[in-house]
Amino acid sequence: MLSQTDLAFTDLLANTYHSAVHLEMRNSYGIGEEAAEFERWRSGWRPDPDPATWWNDFHTWVRDATARGVVFRRARIVSEPVSDYIRYEHACTYQNLAAGELVRWLPRRKASDLALPANDFWLFDRRVIMWNHFTGDGGSAGPELDERPEVAKLCASAFDAVWERATPHEDYEVQ
Repeated sequence: MLSQTDLAFTDLLANTYHSAVHLEMRNSYGIGEEAAEFERWRSGWRPDPDPATWWNDFHTWVRDATARGVVFRRARIVSEPVSDYIRYEHACTYQNLAAGELVRWLPRRKASDLALPANDFWLFDRRVIMWNHFTGDGGSAGPELDERPEVAKLCASAFDAVWERATPHEDYEVQ
């Protein structure tokens, strides 16, 4: 069963034709099944490299959208040295890449002079924002859709500035 966030995401994605960008700025997240997987990872478990063991709906949505020409870019602003959660994310990013995403990493100290929104977000075709709100402990506080053109322009500009400075996943070494 899809969550309300999943339904909102898939609906937005179905109406996206050019680009989907995602800016992540937290040092840890505690969302559902991912939180449990992270705890297993901290105990030494590692995902099997075989996509059949980890491929999920999100990966299919990305793959299908990229097949029709949507470019997916994800940028992560991280504190260094990185948190255990960011180590986990970095170690599992090959899954995002396999689905068709491009991923870059930006140390937080290199983002100090950038004007950034206060929340993580997805931006679809540079016009529709899906804000990702979180609780203090990293749990989801639900998405919020925003179609204000001036705010979409701010998010696009912020993402582009981060992307320009960020290091491609294959070149970023966690510290």
